[in-house]
Amino acid sequence: MKQSVQKKHQWVRWATYASVSVAVTLVGIKLFGWWYTDSVGILASLLDSTIDIVASLMILVAVAIAQTPADQNHRFGHGKAEPLASLGQSVFIAGSALYLILYALERAWNPQAVSQPDLGIWIMVISMVLTLALILFQRKVVRETQSTAIAADSLHYVTDLLANVAIIVGLIFSVYQWLDPILGLLIGLWVGSQAVLLAIESSQQLLDKELPLNVREQIKNTVLSHPNVAGFNDLRTFLSGSTMMIQLDLELDDDLTLFKAHEITEEVTDLLHQQFEDADITIHQEPVSSRQDSHHHRWEMENKNLIE
Repeated sequence: MKQSVQKKHQWVRWATYASVSVAVTLVGIKLFGWWYTDSVGILASLLDSTIDIVASLMILVAVAIAQTPADQNHRFGHGKAEPLASLGQSVFIAGSALYLILYALERAWNPQAVSQPDLGIWIMVISMVLTLALILFQRKVVRETQSTAIAADSLHYVTDLLANVAIIVGLIFSVYQWLDPILGLLIGLWVGSQAVLLAIESSQQLLDKELPLNVREQIKNTVLSHPNVAGFNDLRTFLSGSTMMIQLDLELDDDLTLFKAHEITEEVTDLLHQQFEDADITIHQEPVSSRQDSHHHRWEMENKNLIE
């Protein structure tokens, strides 16, 4: 299992290196394109790619911190560095979106012709190919690692890809001078909305939001699959970076020895690790007779979909 975790960390690091490299390359390409075309759309994409460099560097640093092993001052590890970086990234994205909206409004008031639209189209096509390649690689990394930081970065590049399509449309119909700033405005609004969604998702992780219901159902089925488990209660879950945190009280027969109760708990932990390899699992044992406690009853009523 240790080798598998190390492999996932390596995938995440590769994704951050790829993101920074692509962002730097795109800035150079789009700077050249904007200089010769004076297109608001290309400028919008250039600004976004410039922000991408800062955001990707933030993700790179955050991933390095998140992969640092737990220590005496951070007993649950450093996984929260990932959603914290994602939250910071959303602020940068929102700032660039606001600047773009204001610039597009100014250009709409004073329209200017786009120079060399054919060159601009080729610039954006090359940018789209590089961006799409990065997105496909990031999606693979997210499937392998469930990294929230890489997922957020990938979502940002998806918005870039869609924005590039709009920019190409604007360049194709560049004869209509009003179209370029309008597309820039729409792109700004779109990027801003994605920044808000990213901020909400990152905040939920920082606030230890419960894992989705289907994941908790899977935990329930795994725990109850052990023949010596009478039930469980007080299930609490959250995500810290790519590490899943699982805590629960295991209900066991009242007459079990401490050794046997410990043995069953270890077996349940192994079953959970088979389903959630990187999970940090904490299980407390208690006699099944305590099930009648009002505290447990309240929990069962609030989570009736998880308890049989």
